[in-house]
Amino acid sequence: MAFSDGPDDAALDVAWSEFCDRLKDAGREAFKDLNATSGIQRADAFRFLTQNLGQAFDLGLETRDPSYPSIHTFCNPTRKLGGDCADFTYQQAWIDGESIYRIIGTRGTARFFNVTVQGARPVGPHVLHEPFGDVPEANVFGHQLHIEPDGTFELYIGGPERGPNWLPTTPASRKLFIRQGFDRWGERPGHLRIERIDMAAPKPVPTAATMIEAMEWAGDFVTGLMASWPEFPFTYGGVDSEHPNRFPAMDATAADAKRGRTAANMYWELGPDDALIVEFDAHDGLWMITNMGAFFTSMDYLYRPVSYTPSRTAVDADGKVRLVLAHDDPGVHNWVDTQGFERGNLTYRHMLEGEPAVLSTRLVARSELDQVLPPDTKRVNASERTAQLWERFHAVRGRFPL
Repeated sequence: MAFSDGPDDAALDVAWSEFCDRLKDAGREAFKDLNATSGIQRADAFRFLTQNLGQAFDLGLETRDPSYPSIHTFCNPTRKLGGDCADFTYQQAWIDGESIYRIIGTRGTARFFNVTVQGARPVGPHVLHEPFGDVPEANVFGHQLHIEPDGTFELYIGGPERGPNWLPTTPASRKLFIRQGFDRWGERPGHLRIERIDMAAPKPVPTAATMIEAMEWAGDFVTGLMASWPEFPFTYGGVDSEHPNRFPAMDATAADAKRGRTAANMYWELGPDDALIVEFDAHDGLWMITNMGAFFTSMDYLYRPVSYTPSRTAVDADGKVRLVLAHDDPGVHNWVDTQGFERGNLTYRHMLEGEPAVLSTRLVARSELDQVLPPDTKRVNASERTAQLWERFHAVRGRFPL
């Protein structure tokens, strides 16, 4: 038996060749002008591609059939996409608007918990590549769920209303989006699984036609993500590439309200001897700061201090939070590591209660930090920093099966 002996050989070969050609084209996007030319930032672009190549067929084939749903984790410490927040877990499940589904699991202790039904993707240049762009149709937050005394719950999606633990669907419904947001290192995620309640037969084995369709979907995915990032946020997301090192104003949208958050993203550029101070009032609610690379993916939050939340941030005596973005450790508690990148993106998110902060920035010489920061700025020595990093390492591993 050899090539061309099978009835689908030619079609499969063509589809695979087209996918490989598109993957090669996607790799050339690593050298775009919006990415810095240093070796580590060029490598980061290829890492962005290879990390997502690893999930292209998970999304486009293995979890794609809504009759046999599966919860897929599409961001983790070794796979980044879509402006991911370092203190969130992101999962999705493909569904349809006719079936009835049940999520079974534990609520966990994450401060923020949200399940959203996503509807049809609009058409137009303002719509991000798959699996993004869907319109939120309905959602439920953790505090709205009925949780059993042992921490477990069941959530129904679709079909007749079933009280608080139910989300409606429409004919356009096509996926679930599940987010958990963490503040304290000791918080732990809920563990969830999904099923279609009337399954009566095994999942069909993929046919040649299914595989060809998956190759096309995966090709769209890898070329879309390399073409869309970082251009899409600069064009449609309110990120100002012409004026680095300052946050744009935040304007909450109806979609933000459904997602339970507002966000602002600052494009930054730092020279080798620069530091950037980000300042805002300590404020109510859950907020998060994440440092990201050029392609809007979170930096190495497993090993480096690239993210902060209220419980993990030192507040100065005047009620201000001051974060210091710098290439090397300045010895302050609120250091945001650049991991050696000369440009990137810093995202602030504010979740649920309270009002978002007004963020100001100040670019200073790295050597001047001690003179410009308040005298009471919380400092850390080398051993204290090491202890911080170990605490981060253990906590992040508790959020993911690492």
